[in-house]
Amino acid sequence: MTLPLALVRPVSPRLAEAELSFLDRVAIDPERAAAQHAGYVDLLRRLGHDVIEVAAAPEHPDGTFVEDAAVVVDDLAVCTRPGAASRRGEVDSVRAALEGLGLRTVRMSEPATLDGGDVLQVGPTVFVGLGGRTNAAGVAALEEALAPLGRTVVPVTVTGCLHLKSGATALPDGTVVAVTSWLDTAPFEAAGLQVVEAPEPAGADLLLSGDRVVVSAAAPRTAAMVRTLGFEAHPVEIDELEKAECGVTCLSVLVSPPAG
Repeated sequence: MTLPLALVRPVSPRLAEAELSFLDRVAIDPERAAAQHAGYVDLLRRLGHDVIEVAAAPEHPDGTFVEDAAVVVDDLAVCTRPGAASRRGEVDSVRAALEGLGLRTVRMSEPATLDGGDVLQVGPTVFVGLGGRTNAAGVAALEEALAPLGRTVVPVTVTGCLHLKSGATALPDGTVVAVTSWLDTAPFEAAGLQVVEAPEPAGADLLLSGDRVVVSAAAPRTAAMVRTLGFEAHPVEIDELEKAECGVTCLSVLVSPPAG
């Protein structure tokens, strides 16, 4: 099985200044965060992903959360307009990296706002969190961009967490693991997907590596559940990064470059 490339970006020394919506600000050790990020990257490599590093952006506290800058579907990268104005300068370098890999790119424009962390792809359905960082115009812009690729875009109301994928992600078989009090699960159920409760909040954000699952080390009961359901679970320590509302999906953009 050929795994996608993983785009990552180093941790900014200004990580402690990252935008926060649902967590109280606490002290963050940027060196420990950088060491945990390196462990995350090492795990991706051990799982078989080639890793591409996007240009460092020390001036952007949230820059390591590279997922928010682009949504990749097939050979198209939709470069976002993040909901936090302070993050919009992160996008151009991610776009350059994606174009360097041969992807087509389009860029969202005002009044659309959308963070990649609000986008969950399950088969041909693309669920989009509608909440603090992503607005209705962002959902509509993504729908327009992805319609030619045969994707159906479905909004999901998010009230209790930063992004959709902070509160819900899917296992390789399409089972949605969620903190159900944080969002409306009806769109998943209407699409025929089973929804199970995440045993810990950190367990709702899961990264798929083929048919394996990367899970925060802060969610051991979720890892056990994933194994019970028949999938490999690979814990990774990111607790210093989690202080900045990070999950395991936030730290990479998975890309399958066009053939040729």
